[in-house]
Amino acid sequence: MHGSLIGGGVQRLLTIDELDLAGVIRPGDRVIFSQGTGEPRTLTERLVAQKDALPPFEIFLGVQFSETFHPERTAGISFSSYGAIGKAAALAKAGRLNVIPSHYGSLSQAFSRGERRADVALLQLAPQPKSGSGYSLSLANDIAAQAAVHARVIIAEVNPDAPWTHGAELPSNLVPHLFVEARHKPIELPPTQVGPTELAIARLAASLIPNDATLQLGVGTIPDAVLSQLSAHRDIGIHSGQIGDSVVPLIEHGIITNARKSTHPGVSVCGSLFGTRRLYDFAHLNPAIAVRPPPETHSLRVMAAIDRFISINSAIEVDLTGQVNAEVASGVYVGGLGGQLDFMRGANASAGGRAIIALPATTRDGTISRIVPSMTTVTCPRADVDAIVTEFGIAELRGLSLEERRRRMIAIAAPQFRDRLAAIRE
Repeated sequence: MHGSLIGGGVQRLLTIDELDLAGVIRPGDRVIFSQGTGEPRTLTERLVAQKDALPPFEIFLGVQFSETFHPERTAGISFSSYGAIGKAAALAKAGRLNVIPSHYGSLSQAFSRGERRADVALLQLAPQPKSGSGYSLSLANDIAAQAAVHARVIIAEVNPDAPWTHGAELPSNLVPHLFVEARHKPIELPPTQVGPTELAIARLAASLIPNDATLQLGVGTIPDAVLSQLSAHRDIGIHSGQIGDSVVPLIEHGIITNARKSTHPGVSVCGSLFGTRRLYDFAHLNPAIAVRPPPETHSLRVMAAIDRFISINSAIEVDLTGQVNAEVASGVYVGGLGGQLDFMRGANASAGGRAIIALPATTRDGTISRIVPSMTTVTCPRADVDAIVTEFGIAELRGLSLEERRRRMIAIAAPQFRDRLAAIRE
């Protein structure tokens, strides 16, 4: 039945019970779907529920916040990704995730050109507003939408609880074959818990941010904590892969204005919304927030044209020369390349830009230093790192020799590890 629906271009809204994916998935297909909070869970849960009736297929994962693909539920499904971000770490730990070491910007280009294949694309859409502006990709204008243009089958989950966002209007060359009504509200992320260590790091990182700067913020507690320290700043802009709830009060209080940005002045630009209902309601039909595609959010050309573009990201560990590992902990993938290096290079190319890595000096229990002598997994090369921030200080590294970098990195390590680090030579 559904093969005929696809072939006939029928546009009626199906219930999920009407969707038989055995008429959609072919042997060897690669399935991709909107990542993070944009996951179309009605469709992805149907995919898991029907997996035993389907031929072998592979799922390409992005940032994963739901338990949809927990290893215990997904036997027989193959997975690939650019990292093990969020809940995808469980698949990596189980040896079920094939990690592709590629930056987000490069993957976006490969999917948009059709060089990397996606046969079936599952998208979450916000329905047309009263203005009749068409569907919006809502919470995630990401590589799934880029890949969908070349997909054999596009299935759209229409979610009336998803915000309709500017910048994410469904492109004219992306026409879903099937529309299915959503059974779930969009994924929400609990607010981050900022402790004294994160606040200490955030105060130092905020001191590096001038007025009129435009910020890119990574995922996690520390970027949120940095935003909490900007109450005395003015005319801050946003150009980021994602934003969370923490931007809302800063926009409401006139701190984030985007007034000095050379591109999209007056508009906070991001690729995804990772937050709660507060953020989603604020972004709904709000022209001050634009959810733009990766060729814009992750573009070196675009970022280089933004003066004072400040990239703020975190890491698992950093070595004494400034190399950054944001992927592997204790031999297990728990992160990913993502767009970290895309944004750091954009910041380095910007006039007055800064590429900042902020992290606690130790693990939470204080027993392991996150400033290490050397590392085997390098997410960001030392040549791209500008400043490293821990709760013990700021290591300005740009243009410094390896020996001077060692001294400065040891100075921001936890005191109990400094002598040990100083005694180690490669």
